[in-house]
Amino acid sequence: MILDLRHNDHICMPIAGNIFAFGLFVSPIPTFRRIMRNKSTEHFSGLPYIYALLNCLLSAWYGTPSMSSDNLLVTTVNSIGAVFQITYISMFIIYAEKAKKLRMLGLLLAVFGLFAVIVAGSLRISDFNVRHLLIGCLSSASLVSMFASPLFVIVRIFNASPILIWMDGGGLLFFGGVCHCFCL
Repeated sequence: MILDLRHNDHICMPIAGNIFAFGLFVSPIPTFRRIMRNKSTEHFSGLPYIYALLNCLLSAWYGTPSMSSDNLLVTTVNSIGAVFQITYISMFIIYAEKAKKLRMLGLLLAVFGLFAVIVAGSLRISDFNVRHLLIGCLSSASLVSMFASPLFVIVRIFNASPILIWMDGGGLLFFGGVCHCFCL
């Protein structure tokens, strides 16, 4: 018996997407091992983790039954991703200098505030299709910003040293983002 995946696309593709997303969520682990070992954030930027947290929160909200139907895997993987991002941001704040620490705390509070406004605002929209479309567009925009955020860091790193971009999972994150965009 030959396995025909054409009829199982609605099952296989989300599972493959979740595996890919989980790979992206764990890719910063070597970076944070280095940060913990050196007790310093060094030249690393926390912005990609802020953008990733916003994306995970919005995507998890998008996958809930009040926003869309049959998207439990979207909610599950993005909820796990949000936990990873909060952990990374917390570790970044612990080991950052005071100026970076305050900036990251402010950005973290801004993300939670923005997310709360979006949740409260979307719950006030009575038309399910409009609510679904709005949160889907916001989720897509946050996904683009998440994958674009390392580009700002890349420019700064290339000015310092071209090889650093591929160290500690940064190259994997960038490569995964490019692949994801082409798969859309």
